Amino acid sequence: MGVYAVAICLFFSLSVVLCLRIPNLSSDVEKDTILLSVCHPGNQPNPRTLRSDQLTVLINGYSESRIPLLQSIAASYSASPVVSSVLVLWGNPSTSPLTLSQLAYNLSVSSWGNAAISLVPQPSSSLNGRFLPRSSIGTRAVLVCDDDVEVDLKTVEFSFRMWKGNPDRLIGIFVRSHDIDMTRKEWIYTVHPNKYSIVLTKFMMMKREYLFKYSCGGGSPMHEMRKMVDEMRNCEDILMNFVVAEETNTGPLMVGVERARDWGDPRNEDSDGDGLRLVRDVGLSSRKAEHRKRRGKCITEFHRVFGRMPLRYSYGKLVSSVGEQGLCKKGSNLVLCDH
Repeated sequence: MGVYAVAICLFFSLSVVLCLRIPNLSSDVEKDTILLSVCHPGNQPNPRTLRSDQLTVLINGYSESRIPLLQSIAASYSASPVVSSVLVLWGNPSTSPLTLSQLAYNLSVSSWGNAAISLVPQPSSSLNGRFLPRSSIGTRAVLVCDDDVEVDLKTVEFSFRMWKGNPDRLIGIFVRSHDIDMTRKEWIYTVHPNKYSIVLTKFMMMKREYLFKYSCGGGSPMHEMRKMVDEMRNCEDILMNFVVAEETNTGPLMVGVERARDWGDPRNEDSDGDGLRLVRDVGLSSRKAEHRKRRGKCITEFHRVFGRMPLRYSYGKLVSSVGEQGLCKKGSNLVLCDH
């Protein structure tokens, strides 16, 4: 059986007709066929034609209850002058064609700037799909992000400036660390107050070539690790950090943020009733109590397959403004001298 798609067309008015191509995959063989097609050199753009002055935003979407938030986040990104286009990668194959067509239309007319917003239905719920080197990505830089995190545009634009100065590094605002449990002699996933080695896909900026390396490179070892991501329904961000660290032998870079509203963080308190809980408790990756343990297992397995530990620590973060740090006495108080 081959890969095929159905097209659903909706008439929104006499002059507006939207047709959405919905892929249909029913086996791992067909998924591999799609991957081979995407990875074929003939389907990749000429690197010399890629834009350097803008980036492409890739937002992963899965839960229908998050659609209003997703639309708002996509529209916000589209308003930035550094954004060329916004691709919403819909990874829930069980969503009805009618809902997808309606979402595609709403996104297409919701841009707040010059960047077009497009819906890209995924053929499966695989988290690896967010790293496919799509031919529609016409920029050197991509921003991979989630459908439940709102980041202010000043931070997006500052992050892009920092990426242009460090195009081989991963840039992000949400970071974690790897470490080793000497008692159990196994790798763990954790948070350190003074160092980090992993950037999360809540907000991950990188060069387009890393999408190709993740999805198309690495031979059988990468195929094995991508399969682990599918089995765990988790850890695609950790694997991308492995891929980049292996390439660069350096850690990622964290940027300071002016405002980042993380609706999906389990530490959110449900003070607004069920609405926040519905946004917080759904998603594609597992966020159960075993979350850290699962991700520690991913680090251990990726280390086994790689044969070495490529992750490297970074320290500190990049900030968009530098103020006076000295203290002066004003009245009876010690305050920052420039206040």
